[in-house]
Amino acid sequence: MTLLDKVKNISIKDFSYDLPDARIAKYPVDPRDHSQLLLYRDGEISRSQFKNLPQYLPENSLLVYNNTKVIRARMFFRKETGAQIEIFCLEPLMPADYAQNFQAQGSCEWLCLVGNLKKWKGGKLHRQLSLNGQDVVFSAEHVGVEDKAQRIRFSWTPAEIPFGDLLEQAGQIPIPPYLNRESQQSDERSYQTVYSRIEGSVAAPTAGLHFTPAVLQSIDEKQIKRQEVTLHVSASTFQPVKSEQMDGHPMHLEFISVEASLIEDLLKYEGRIAAVGTTSVRT
Repeated sequence: MTLLDKVKNISIKDFSYDLPDARIAKYPVDPRDHSQLLLYRDGEISRSQFKNLPQYLPENSLLVYNNTKVIRARMFFRKETGAQIEIFCLEPLMPADYAQNFQAQGSCEWLCLVGNLKKWKGGKLHRQLSLNGQDVVFSAEHVGVEDKAQRIRFSWTPAEIPFGDLLEQAGQIPIPPYLNRESQQSDERSYQTVYSRIEGSVAAPTAGLHFTPAVLQSIDEKQIKRQEVTLHVSASTFQPVKSEQMDGHPMHLEFISVEASLIEDLLKYEGRIAAVGTTSVRT
């Protein structure tokens, strides 16, 4: 049996455990670098605070982090009947390139999850927006099904407005469902890493949320090298596992981008390499 076969046959029950709702923080600690830091050294476990991370990193380390930025992927439209339709943008289809799609004018298409789809029998949904003093008609049309998700064509007038500006105005930050609360204005800041810059994720690379400019400065002062990759986190991070075995759980594709210079550095680097979180690891 190959390693892949073994992975496919992993039983989900082996990873099931009780997590009381009371143990899930609804809001992050402020300041963010005061979160707890677990230390494991020579078989001993202890605790510190994340702001002290630089002192635990060897001086010859290379730190690799994910520079993705969470987009306002969650939008709501209303039918004339009053029924609310939720549209959750997963990945761009036309144009397929993230940057080009955010700059698209007049129309674009996305692969989306649609809430209350049974109430949307066809036709366009419309929203009235005000953007930079302009009245905007923003529309959504269901045009197909792909990979158990919905292909949605967005269109708008005036057409010269970039789609990214509309998403910023009409959308909401999609916080994790296990928080059991609606997104709030504070999430615009707290649910982004301080080094986020490339738009495309529908969820934050959470391990990086604890970094602050002060922590990064301390890392630089210790002459620890920093490099970045891009992985746009997909909605699979929110998707509940319903199958009994691993191979029955579908996963969305994720966009990654790695500079050739980083690959060259990794191949020849002789010091310690530390990846910030699982998204950096799998990239």
